[in-house]
Amino acid sequence: MEYRKVGKWGLKISELGFGTWLTFGPQLDVDTSKKIIREAFKNGINFFDTAEAYQGGMAEYILSQALKEFRREELVVSTKIFWGGSGPNDTGLSRKHLVEGMRNSLKRLQMEYVDIVYCHRPDPSVPMEEVVMGMDYLVRSGMALYWGTSEWSAEELEEAHKVCREWRCVEPVVEQPQYNMLKRDRVEKEYLPIYEKYGMGLT
Repeated sequence: MEYRKVGKWGLKISELGFGTWLTFGPQLDVDTSKKIIREAFKNGINFFDTAEAYQGGMAEYILSQALKEFRREELVVSTKIFWGGSGPNDTGLSRKHLVEGMRNSLKRLQMEYVDIVYCHRPDPSVPMEEVVMGMDYLVRSGMALYWGTSEWSAEELEEAHKVCREWRCVEPVVEQPQYNMLKRDRVEKEYLPIYEKYGMGLT
């Protein structure tokens, strides 16, 4: 297994990661998940990705049970915040939901911190200043070590970095985009200036 830095930053993750969307909960119970994660870790995978939205939080809980047998220092765990429930403040990227969603994720994960927390989608209804300040708080308070974005446009990433520098906030270090045989342009063309200018990585 090869380990790669996340952009220019010091965090190293396995080139293959383990995701929990559509699997943990409806298809895999705790015991089966433990067996699979044990095999993944044995083969060098140290990067495990989940989200508050996956099975209404159940994926985070099952992942927590499966990772208990490993040292926290051996793991890179990421989660994503955006869809946390049906209430008016349970979704989106308001500071309120970012903080409360992160705290709830940590309870389900049974961890003191995650390595990366992503904004699961952009939220045009919330000022970028509020999003940036909310993510800065999550990192500075120790709930996450790094923050990133998922499915953001290059323009949105540029605005986020601009606000971070103006407000002296922690900048996003990674983007998690859709990337496959049919969806290539954003990763291979749109993001090129972002990689070079800010040293962001991709997962």
